[in-house]
Amino acid sequence: MATMNNPLPGGLHLAATNLLPEAQAAALPSHWLQVIDEMGSEVGQTLSDALERVNQLTSTGRIDRNGLQQLTEEIGRARRLGMVGQQLSRIASGSVNQSAEEVNLTQTLRELLQQHGPAANAAGIELRPAMQPASVLADASLLHALLQAMLDWALPHAQSHIECRLELLPWPPNACLRCHFPLRRPGPPNGLAWRLVEQIAWALELRIERIDSPGSCTLLLEFTHTLQAAAPDVSVSATDPDPLSSGFGPSLDSKPLAGSHLLVLAGRRDLRSDIREAVRHMGLVLDFVSSVEEAERFCRETLPHGIICESVLAGQRFARLRELLAAEQPDFVCIEIAEEGDHCQLSTDSAQRQAQIGRHGVLNYLPSALIFELTRNS
Repeated sequence: MATMNNPLPGGLHLAATNLLPEAQAAALPSHWLQVIDEMGSEVGQTLSDALERVNQLTSTGRIDRNGLQQLTEEIGRARRLGMVGQQLSRIASGSVNQSAEEVNLTQTLRELLQQHGPAANAAGIELRPAMQPASVLADASLLHALLQAMLDWALPHAQSHIECRLELLPWPPNACLRCHFPLRRPGPPNGLAWRLVEQIAWALELRIERIDSPGSCTLLLEFTHTLQAAAPDVSVSATDPDPLSSGFGPSLDSKPLAGSHLLVLAGRRDLRSDIREAVRHMGLVLDFVSSVEEAERFCRETLPHGIICESVLAGQRFARLRELLAAEQPDFVCIEIAEEGDHCQLSTDSAQRQAQIGRHGVLNYLPSALIFELTRNS
């Protein structure tokens, strides 16, 4: 493994490797035997803990509030581990069709840090971002999934703080993300959550290195398809009241919604095409499903910022899904596409707190409606 000549903060060096052999090595039986072993161990331990509490409940006939909360958390953890296993299988099988596009890495990371803020505060973890402007060529959905997985992996293992530093290396001029945190418990932070980070990074053909020390862990991700080769002398820190007004230039303002994740629930191909065309210039992450059942499965694994729904599919089952998502994320956005018409009704004018656009007004009204809905609480 060759070492690059570009030093990083703290005297660290990023290891440069040939990613294709490494990604191929990830498919070797020994690798997947380790993954299966880790999954069995984590799921088995979690369910054993839950079963012990159930046995306690049945033997005593009572359980206190704290015990009930712990039982709920253990079952929820087992469910999340199952979903991580599904994601690993899907990515490793090559069934993810990547579509490379320009993605504002800084904006995407900043938004995900904001989303994880409440969970971090509840755990007593301070998020410390320091970011330079950087755009990369990548599949937007997969990149979003990588950063999400990175934070989901780091939070349970971190003690006191997580530092996320995004900077441009001197040569080659690639963006490098450094995620560093002191460890809550001794021992390397392995497990299925780490395997997911590793697998997505391989799928994106990134250079990845993890540096473990007795009391801390550092993850280094180098984006080999960086589009912005130079950056002004500015950075974004947790103390900046308005990052967009303190050094970020037109590259961010040109795509104010870059990195926002929308689920499109539509069965008609022509409507899907019009939605894709309407938002093509906005830097959004789009996923498409054709039934409410598919939307429910998708939202169990990933929570988007909003849903665009074809009105013919917006029945009672969808209404229940929308209520659950709104309870999970109070500023959740929902835009219904009516069967016909050339109108636009914003959520502030609707008793259901959802926007509606006529089918013939999608190309004209959808971009501005999204800007309003996705930024109304920012």
